[in-house]
Amino acid sequence: MHKPFSTRLLIAIIAALSVGASLPTQAEKISVGRQAAAADGLERPRTGLSMQNVESRFGSPIAMRGPVGDPPITIWDYPQYTVYFEYNHVIHTVIKPR
Repeated sequence: MHKPFSTRLLIAIIAALSVGASLPTQAEKISVGRQAAAADGLERPRTGLSMQNVESRFGSPIAMRGPVGDPPITIWDYPQYTVYFEYNHVIHTVIKPR
């Protein structure tokens, strides 16, 4: 005697869920790195500031590179971070590792 299709399907689903529930699980551990911790409270140039605003607010960089490429990218190095400009405006600031 065969069980109806719906009963067999229900038994198969329950069996599959039971097997899945018995498998070990892993959680991804995300930790805050030193760079993120170093960024806490560090005032740095934000996206959109002009070169003139960055220099007047944060002082002269210790080194300048560029412009290079199209669009022109210029890089300014400061002791704690590096500032990337596209044309004349900040596109990104990267905190240097300690």
